[in-house]
Formats: sequence, C-alpha cells, structure tokens
Amino acid sequence: METFIEQLSQEQEKEMERQYAIYSNGVHEIIPSQELKEKIAKSLYTGIPLRIKLGLDPSAPDVHIGHTVVLNKLKQFQDNGHTIQLIIGDFTGKIGDPTGKSVARKQLTDEEVKHNAKTYFEQFGKVLDVQKVELFYNSKWLSKLNLEDVIHLAGKITVARLMERNDFANRLEAGKPISLHEFFYPLMQGYDSVELKSDIELGGTDQHFNVLMGRHLQEQFGKEKQVVILLPLLEGLDGVEKMSKSKGNYIGIDEDPNEMYGKAMSIPDDLMTKYVDLVTDLSLEEKSKFNLELESGNLHPRNAKMLISKTIVRMYHGTKAADKAEEHFTSVFQKGNIPGEIPTMGWQGDKEIGIIDLLVATKLLPSKSEARRMIQNGGVRINGDKIADFHSRIMVEHGTVVQVGKRKFVKLL
Repeated sequence: METFIEQLSQEQEKEMERQYAIYSNGVHEIIPSQELKEKIAKSLYTGIPLRIKLGLDPSAPDVHIGHTVVLNKLKQFQDNGHTIQLIIGDFTGKIGDPTGKSVARKQLTDEEVKHNAKTYFEQFGKVLDVQKVELFYNSKWLSKLNLEDVIHLAGKITVARLMERNDFANRLEAGKPISLHEFFYPLMQGYDSVELKSDIELGGTDQHFNVLMGRHLQEQFGKEKQVVILLPLLEGLDGVEKMSKSKGNYIGIDEDPNEMYGKAMSIPDDLMTKYVDLVTDLSLEEKSKFNLELESGNLHPRNAKMLISKTIVRMYHGTKAADKAEEHFTSVFQKGNIPGEIPTMGWQGDKEIGIIDLLVATKLLPSKSEARRMIQNGGVRINGDKIADFHSRIMVEHGTVVQVGKRKFVKLL
C-alpha cells in the first residue's frame, strides 16, 4: 500500500518538507519523526487539517515567555491551516499532575479551575488566534465514565509501566506516599487524545511520559496513533534554573515594554540561540542567519540581544512600543542617561541619611547586606553619580534620583 508521501505531487512534497522544517526547528524530540512527515503528507493529500493537541492543567495561569515555547510551536501549525485543540483539564486538574513532584499535588476546586482556565485562554490570545482554536474541557467526557469504564481504562496499562515515571519511582524509593488517584492522571490525559482523535500532541520534556500515554492508549483503542513533539524547557535569565516566576528569572508577557526589553538584554550569551529559536517569531531563514552570524563573530552579542529584545517586545506590544523600548534602553543604559519617566516616592525621612539606610528605606534593596554588596559592585548611583563608599551620606533634596542596577529607579519628592 502506498504511503501518502508517495502519492504527493512534487509541489506538495516540497510543501511537506517546508512544514516539517518549521515544526522540527528547536524541538527536543519528535516521536517518531517519519510519522510526522506522513501526517503532514496525509493532510496535504486529503485537504483535512491536522489536529494538534495541548493539554493544560490550569494550576498556574500567569504566563511568561517560558510558556510560549509550546505556544509558538502551536502557532506555526495554526499558520499552516491546522486545527489547535486546547484541552483545559478541569477534571484532571482536580487530581493534579504529579510530574516532578515529591508529594501529591493539591487538588483544585471547580472555582479555581474555571478562573485559571479563563486567565490562560486570555493570555494565550497574545500568541494564538483564539477564534480559530478548539477549546475543550475534559470533564465533558471524563466525568461520564462509570466505574466499569475506569477499570477498563486502567487495564490498558501495567503498574510496571506507570512506575517508569521517575517521580513515582523516586517517591517509592524514598518511602514517600503515592496515592492511588495519582496513577490515573496520565491515563486521563492520554484518554483525552483517544476522545479527540488528536494527530499530534505537544509538551515539554518534563511531560514525556504523559504525552506518550496518549499515543499508547490510542493504539489500545484501535485509533491512529498521535505523533509526540517534545519541546525543551527554557532556562530563565539566570541561565541555570527553568524559567519561573517563583525563581524571579522570568520575562512576563504582560510586562511593561521597557521592563521586558531590559530583562531580555540580560539573557546569558550562551542562551541567545535557544531564545531566538524558541521564543521569537522570526522565520527559519532569519534564525539561521542570526545563528551563523553570531557564531562567526559578525554579530556582536550586544546587538544580538538587542534584536532578541526588540523582537520579543514587538510580539506582545507592537512595533511602535518595541521602537520606543529600544530608544529608552539606548538612552538610559548605553548612554547613562536617567529616564524621563520613573517611579516617584514622597520622602518623609531625614534630609541627610546614610546610603545603605536610603536604599533599604526606598525598598530598592531588601536588606543592608544586599545594599553593601550592590555598592561594592558599582551598581548604585545618586543623580547619575556612582556611589563607591557604603559609608557615604546623602543629602536628600526634592527630585533626588536613586538608581540600583540597570533598571531600578526612584525619584524622591
């Protein structure tokens, strides 16, 4: 029997390769890659869009650019006419995904799930055309399963297979409890793929077990198996930890353009290629040119970061805001100027005060030890003048500008 690839015209085969190149850019793994080509070919041959699934357990709805790695990949599929299936885990969210957890997850209430889902969808609209997204709540089918159905579903997987998950194995070895309901999370998520007949499922590398479960269960239920695309987790601005609001190493997609631009300029040099590939909407040709010029030394790291920063701001705030953010950064941080618009604070303290006490009182730094360290590192200025001695005393006047680091300012009134 001929494959769909073999039945394509030359023009269709060229389009298949074009799409495959886009979808495979920046990914960690495609399971299996040849099946992805075959699914693209099938879509081109039949004219039927592929169904691309992303499951969401809405427990943390504040979206930062680390989350947009998978959203940008979804947008690539959407731009080529394929159908995005967003599944809000209002049922599975009550179980809680145990991935990477050393204890059972807190189970969410109906109200929490609905609020978080609404917030997610609103923020996803900054990347996807949500008018063309198919939105599902998995309680629609999971809540209808009776005990016999659940037992039948549980019979599709062995305990040994479930224990392959590192988090379960580690907790068992450490003598920590595993509740029986936690085993059902990957089964429920996998069953979503059976119900929706998904062609492709996306997930981070930490979701490897869960997304493969969909492929396994589809086969068990006699369905065409989905292809799994695993995307790398994005390190934050510290260059070490996964981007996270709790770690403070993130760029939020709702942040002020100037703040967003300034944060992006602090991306570690060795992560610039990864950020370009995963969080920008540059074309494959533009990404390839960027990476080649950066590697050859023709593109200075500072200019590379400015391109990344401006692109990120443009994606979420528009071209005008990106231009202004770049002008602001150039004026303030490259030329050493103080910005025209900075936060103000009514000063009620002494007219003369020690620099360390001033930094803590203005809440620019959380402690005296942090203030000393910042001064020693040359990161404190008063009215644009660097303060080198942490014993310095400052005469506070109306309009005095205190600066910490590159982005923190306050004007005292």
